[in-house]
Amino acid sequence: MRGRLALIALAAPLALSACGDPAPTYIDQAWVRLSPNKDRPAAGYFVAHGGDAGTQLRGVLTDYALKVEMHETVEEGGVMTMKPVSSVDIPAKGTVAFAPGGKHLMLWGVNDTAISRGKMQLTFLLANGDRLLVDAVIRKPEGAAAPTPAPGPQPADNSAH
Repeated sequence: MRGRLALIALAAPLALSACGDPAPTYIDQAWVRLSPNKDRPAAGYFVAHGGDAGTQLRGVLTDYALKVEMHETVEEGGVMTMKPVSSVDIPAKGTVAFAPGGKHLMLWGVNDTAISRGKMQLTFLLANGDRLLVDAVIRKPEGAAAPTPAPGPQPADNSAH
């Protein structure tokens, strides 16, 4: 009898560990590249990681832009074009990358406050009812000029001494 009780006592923690919470879906590596033309939309990128159960990304919201849409770059008749998408499957234990040249976010009217802070919060809406809040780093447009130094007295050049 004691042998059986000892076996049950040893097996109980293993059985209970299998009853843990399922792995959640999560988003990371979020960033936004501003457009060089303020009247053009910025682009957003991230990686969605599926949890134990698959779900769908149904949309993205933010208080720091006027409008956000999910898009995908596709080839049609030898021409690359962007098309809006209403949802994206996130497979169980898989990943979906929103990256340049593929799926991405289009963000119109990014708020100056977010630009000065260098980040903006995005809310990802999943089909299972989850809302994931993620901070996205804001990057300046590619090829943007470096800020010019403010006018004023320049340090003396003492290298000739």
